[in-house]
Amino acid sequence: MLRNMVTSLLKHERIHTTDTRAKVLRGWVDHLVTLARRGDLHARRQALAIVQEDAVVHKLFADAKERFTAFSKGGYTRIVKLGNRAGDAAPMSLIELVGAPGVTEPSGGKKAKANKKEATTVVTASAATAAPAAAATPEATTEPAVEGVDVPAAPVAAEEEPKKEGE
Repeated sequence: MLRNMVTSLLKHERIHTTDTRAKVLRGWVDHLVTLARRGDLHARRQALAIVQEDAVVHKLFADAKERFTAFSKGGYTRIVKLGNRAGDAAPMSLIELVGAPGVTEPSGGKKAKANKKEATTVVTASAATAAPAAAATPEATTEPAVEGVDVPAAPVAAEEEPKKEGE
C-alpha cells in the first residue's frame, strides 16, 4: 500500500490520505528525494525498487536537483490537516511535495522575507520602466497583413441601451 502511495504522490505531487499514513509516507518520500538528489546509478536502482513506475522515477531524478537544492536535510514534503472524514471521522491530511520547479528558496525565515521584499522592489521598478516603453510603441495597423484577405471591422458600441420587451 505504501509503495502505491509513494508512486501516486511523486506522480501527482499531492494526495489526500489519513494523518497516520501521511506521516509514514513522509519518511519514504524524503528518502527517495535524497536518493534522487544523489543521482547515481545505485540510487536510481534503489528508487526503482520502491516506486512502481519507471516514468515516475525518471521524472523524480530529472527534477530533483533543481527543485530541491535549497533543502539541505529533508523537509521535502508538507502535511496539511484537512479535518475529519465524514464516514468514520478519521483525521485526514493533504500531503504534497514542497518546492515548485524553478524555486530555489524554501518559504519561511528571515532570509525568505528579505528576498521577497527585494523581489517586489525589483518587480515594481521594472514595471515602472516598462510602462513608458509600452506607451511609445506604435499603434497596430488596421490593414490586413496579406493582400486579398478581408479583415472584419470591429463592432461599434451602441450609445443607447436596447429597449426591453414590454416598454
